Amino acid sequence: MKRIFIFFGLILILLIAGCTAAPVEESPKPTATTEPTAVPADTPTPRPTMTPKCTTWEPETIDPEGLDWWNETVFYEIFVRSFYDSDGDGIGDFNGIIEKLDYLNDGDPTTNQDLGITGIWLMPINASPSYHGYDVTDYYAVNPEFGTLEDFQNLLEAAHERGISIIIDMVLNHTSTKHPWFEAAAADPDSEYRDFFIWADPPPSFESPWGSDVWHDLESGSYYGIFWAGMPDLNYENPAVTAEMQEVIRFWLEDVGVDGFRLDAIKHLIEDGDIQENTPATHAWWEGFFDHYTSINPQALTVGEAWTSTDEVVKYIGDEMNIAFEFDTSGAMLESSRSETNRYIQQAHQLVLASYPPHQYATFLTNHDQGRVMSELRNKDGQAKTAASLLLTGPGVPFLYYGEEIGHTGRKPDENIRTPMQWSDEKYAGFTSADLPWRRPQDDYTERNVATQTADATSLLSHYRALIQARNENPALQTGSFFELPTSDRRLYAFLRYTEEQTLLVLINMSKTAIDDYRFCLSEGTFQSGTATEILHNSDLNPLELNRAGGFDVYQPIDVLEAFSTYIIELE
Repeated sequence: MKRIFIFFGLILILLIAGCTAAPVEESPKPTATTEPTAVPADTPTPRPTMTPKCTTWEPETIDPEGLDWWNETVFYEIFVRSFYDSDGDGIGDFNGIIEKLDYLNDGDPTTNQDLGITGIWLMPINASPSYHGYDVTDYYAVNPEFGTLEDFQNLLEAAHERGISIIIDMVLNHTSTKHPWFEAAAADPDSEYRDFFIWADPPPSFESPWGSDVWHDLESGSYYGIFWAGMPDLNYENPAVTAEMQEVIRFWLEDVGVDGFRLDAIKHLIEDGDIQENTPATHAWWEGFFDHYTSINPQALTVGEAWTSTDEVVKYIGDEMNIAFEFDTSGAMLESSRSETNRYIQQAHQLVLASYPPHQYATFLTNHDQGRVMSELRNKDGQAKTAASLLLTGPGVPFLYYGEEIGHTGRKPDENIRTPMQWSDEKYAGFTSADLPWRRPQDDYTERNVATQTADATSLLSHYRALIQARNENPALQTGSFFELPTSDRRLYAFLRYTEEQTLLVLINMSKTAIDDYRFCLSEGTFQSGTATEILHNSDLNPLELNRAGGFDVYQPIDVLEAFSTYIIELE
């Protein structure tokens, strides 16, 4: 009983003490006349001083024997119809590209006003009834709206003189319904070309993987076309079709002299009933195709389009395609740029580095089938600069879509993401002298154009030029290994690109705010002199002090990483 009285007595004492304690003062609230203190937009967010996580770096360089010319190349995707019109008919052409080659690469490595690309991918140039060209009527002819085969060969020669390789779109999955093969097959079930296509009577009930009709009716029967009624799929279970297409490949590699092919819709080549993508028969056919084209030109490049996940894309690499487009990494670069965090690209890089042979994949931001980068990033130039930095400093073979470097905008339908290149603020963006182009430029062409951005050292175009020049001049950015550096700040993406001869530290501030509290530590390394040089902007750097193991204990190269900034630092 005594213990109970003591317990309640203690509680009573505590309650009395709490009631008599001095009240906590609230911070005074500003009155209506109180003005907040102005804070500059780029003022770093105050953070506690961090202690860097020390990392052991054991360099593992990539064997150069597994690399080829495309691993040193920056590619530029061109829709010929929209690039530049040389003859005033409102349609871009081969001669128009020739006139603009100096913009892409003037052939002089000592200049820096050209973009610096070293490879071109031309969207379909074959004869076709459509504006886009993905339904071919003659695999041996060029679209007459673009010029003649001789004009194309002149373009090829002019590009090669500047050190630019050219690959062309090759559409092997299907033809146009206006192709002579299909016209003969549709008109006569006994035609020798009937078995060049896939027929069924009655047609099966399945649809495409995305839910559209794949069987299309004619009086002579129903034919299979996975993309559209105007694009009937070829039947590669017929050896005659394979033989015809092998001759097409030989013609373009041997007779014309292109440097390779971008191969469209590779995962849909051969169906197995209602299984319409990535079938074993498809992979087997591409293996035979690889043997064929490499027997003609072992240095020819094939880059495949398999719009699917990394774990499926990688199955085409090695003995089917040289490289293929990395759609998962594309999405990660956009999402990291949009969210201003390294989370997504960090995960994507970990996956591709573990999945592919070194650098044997094609990286890109968006292409001719997707909303343009600047539109996806809601017209935010800073985020567009981040995306460019991720693309051009990261591993893989980079591809740019024409106009991406000036922030060309556009959303679906497809015609609106393939509008004329914006060269100036003149009528029709300087694309044509015609009274009316095939398609009008975007409404923002007076602000987003080559001429305006060329004169602005802070423009997106200037950023692309500097990045591509840095990539061209530094082997570590082309074919170097990749090593991510840990950072406690998700806004900062930091990594090393390195070869046996060169090590580069890349810092990308992905945020709209500056960063001033960051440190790096490499407990061991291979550095000799402690020299550090910033090669993108010639920025001043803090001294690098090496430890006895050839690394460094604490290093902050630049006091403040400005908003949406990129730095490339050579360490020796």
